Order: sequence, then C-alpha cells, then structure tokens
Amino acid sequence: MAGTAPRTIGVVGTGVIGAGWTVRALARGHAVVAWDPAPGAEERLRAAVDQAWPSATRLGLFPGADRSRLAWAATADDLAGRVDWIQENVPEDEDVKRPLLQALAGVAGPEVVIASSSSGLLPTRLQEGCRYPERVLIGHPFNPVYLLPLVEVVAGRQTSIEAVDAAQTHYDDLVMHPLVVRTEIEGYLSDRLQEALWREILHLVNDGVATTRELDEAVYYGPGLRWAGMGTNLTFHLAGGKGGMRHMLGQFGPALKLPWTKLEAPDLTSDLIEAMAAGCEEQAEGRSMTELERLRDDYLVNVMRSLRPLGLGAGQLVAEREARIHEAGLPAQWSEGDPVAAPLTLYETTVEPDWVDYNGHMSEWAFLTAFGWASDKLFRYVGIDEDYRSAGHTFFTVETHLNYVREASLTDPLRFTTQVLGVDAKRLHFFHAMEHATTGDLLCTTEQMLLHVDTRVGSTTPLLPGPAAALTAIAKAHADLPVPPQVGQVMGLT
Repeated sequence: MAGTAPRTIGVVGTGVIGAGWTVRALARGHAVVAWDPAPGAEERLRAAVDQAWPSATRLGLFPGADRSRLAWAATADDLAGRVDWIQENVPEDEDVKRPLLQALAGVAGPEVVIASSSSGLLPTRLQEGCRYPERVLIGHPFNPVYLLPLVEVVAGRQTSIEAVDAAQTHYDDLVMHPLVVRTEIEGYLSDRLQEALWREILHLVNDGVATTRELDEAVYYGPGLRWAGMGTNLTFHLAGGKGGMRHMLGQFGPALKLPWTKLEAPDLTSDLIEAMAAGCEEQAEGRSMTELERLRDDYLVNVMRSLRPLGLGAGQLVAEREARIHEAGLPAQWSEGDPVAAPLTLYETTVEPDWVDYNGHMSEWAFLTAFGWASDKLFRYVGIDEDYRSAGHTFFTVETHLNYVREASLTDPLRFTTQVLGVDAKRLHFFHAMEHATTGDLLCTTEQMLLHVDTRVGSTTPLLPGPAAALTAIAKAHADLPVPPQVGQVMGLT
C-alpha cells in the first residue's frame, strides 16, 4: 500500500519498546501521544528519541517526520481519547497489563485497535473484561523497533477479522512486515525459535564447551548472514541440492535423533550466570551500552541496505521504504497548463552512511547515485514511472559530466535543482546542481545527455505524448535561465 494519511498514534509505556514505537511512528510522519506513570518518563522518552533519531534518519524519514510531533498525555484515559491507534508496552505481567488494557478500552472509541507489545502472553486472557474486546490483539515487535521490520500479530478468541486486517494495514503503513500468527500460542513464533537457540547456548557455556564470543561468532560469521535473507528452511532447502528439502531430510534427518542439542534449559546457577555475564562483558571491550546500541543500529542499517539490491528479506522492505519516501515527497505530476518552476527543486536528502569513504566524505560514485535519485524525481514529475517503464519505455544515459566543487560529509542536508537545457523527440539534455541545503553552498554539478529507448527492441524511439509535452513545457520555462558555466566544459591540460 502507498500509505495512509498522517494519524495520531498512542504509545502507553515508554521504556525501550515504547520508545522504539515512538520513533518508528514519528519517522513515518505521524503524531504520537505517549504516557507512562513512572517519574521522569517523559524526559527519558525524549532523550531516547533523540538518541535513535540519527539511525531512523539514515533508514529514511517520510515527509512530515518531526520529533516535535511527540506529545505527552496527563493520564492513560487522556491518551485513549486522543489517538487513532494504541500500542501498549508495559512490563510483561498479566496482572499489570489486564487492568490497564481494560482502562484504555473503557475510553477509546470502538474503532481504535489496542495492540499489546507482549512477547509471549495470550491475547485471549488480555482481552477479558475489555470494552469491545474484539479490537484487542498482540502486536509483538523486535528491538530496536525503529529499525527491525518484523511484528507478530496474534489474535485472541474474541478478536475480529476486521481488527487483524486493521493491524496488518497499520503495520504495513509503518513499513513493517506484519506476520499473522495463525494459532494462538505462548511465545508466538520468533521468540520460540530464539528461545531454542538461547537454551542451547546456555548448555554449551554451562558445560564449558564454548565461550559466549565463540558461540556468537558461530552465528554471525555463518548462519546469521544466511538467515537475514532466506531463513532456516529455504537455506536447508538449498543445501539439499537438486532434491531440495526432501533430499536434505532424507540425508540428514536421522541425525536429528542424535544427542547434538539439549532442549531442556539448564539450572541458572551462579556459576553459569557469572560465565554468561563475564563473557559478554569481555566481548564489549569496555564500550558503553550507548556505544553498543549505536554500533548495532549502524550495522543493522548497513546489513539491510546490503540486501536491498537483491530484493531479499529486510532489503526488500528497505527498497520499498525508499520508493514510498520518494513517492510521498513528489509534487503532483505535471499537467497541461501547470506553472513550471525555473529551475525545478524536486529532491532533498541527507548524505547516507554507505555514501561516505573512510574520511567521512561522500565518495565520487555516491554523487552520481544522488544525482540519479534527482533524475528519478524529474522522470516521475513528467510521467515516467513504473508503468511507463514496464511498457518498455525509458531513458538511457549516454554522456555524463561531473564537477566536484566541495566535500559533503555524513548526514549533511542536500538540495538538488534541475534545469532542462534541451529536449527533442528522442533526446533529453539537463543539468543538476547539488547544494548544501542549509548553507546554500554549491557542492557538485552534473550535465547529462539521455536517449529515449524502447527496451523491447533495443533502439531509440520517440517519447510518448505525455512526458514529451511535460518536458517541452519545462524546457520552454527554463529557456531564459542562464546557461550554467559548467555546461559544455571540456577536460584538458592548458
């Protein structure tokens, strides 16, 4: 879906998970009303939002995303009467959650879904005694919520199909992957899988077989990289060769009877607790929790982006997020008679982490990548979109001139202007200027010549009428602009 109009999201309980939901909703461009009875909770939440905002920014902010859209409610009842959706995040204690959910349900309108971020409690028990219990369900996320896309949706016996559908729509709007758990079960799906691995880790450390570092290396150097894109089942399916999973189970299935693992958790003795804690502290190498959180956020963004070109796992959602952000930030497509800005300003962004080199400066290739997004904005403005390209029509770049003027650093705000220098039936000549959005300093320019082609036959072809009319109108509006001094330059020694 392309997304819904801005809404107001209620966040009840503002610890780690509640803060993550707050950042995710604010980054989507929604308003947030939060409440937590703990002393100092508002100050801690705002500090947590500030801490996470750079990571959310690197993942991509929607138009309207603004930390100032976070408001604090005086009471739970006050919050319930002001929001379109409620996400509850109080401690994992049924005796705490149930009365709170009942109180929220007593005030919120019947159309407001109330989702609990519980990681294992049964929604049937949580919705008991609630007004309109059919709108109460589980929306279990994964930390950090503002980056990880998975959210498990679990219905209770009284939850309506409409509420589950609304939850899927809501979480999709936040560019998440809503996984509907079809059978109500304690721990749901992902935590049960994590729990099995966690119990085996405790046994291996308890038995002196391996340290915490060795066990983590056994994951992140090997299966962890595969899991990010394909998960366990498809990975093993591939391991079976041409016979797939059937061959895999036929060949290795008997090994499942061997005592390779211990699924019963060991006693948490003081020695085991100390071994686990000491091992993790040694791995931290003196780094603070804040430093480790930032490191985690950085690598999660980069891992997800590395999967983006392949369309695998979270990388597919990163690509979808980028497409939605660019779509949401576009002006209306040009129509006959619309005024044309001279020059056009269609694209703004920030320098992304994978655009910079070891000096923290934007790499040469990244300037061209950024200009490519500016070109995409121009194309969409004139009507060249996915439907146009799927019909076999597109532009191919045949010549590019880049002029680097100033360095750009990580997170610098960028603004692009576009000037159409000329257009005919099959050719487009334009000029982009990249400026620092705050200072106005010119950073880089590009001049490009493109040919319009029919990809089905592999040859040039005239523009279709709609884009042709739009580009002609833009070229006419830009005809009186001075020709930038970088246009037509030739490289050489004098």
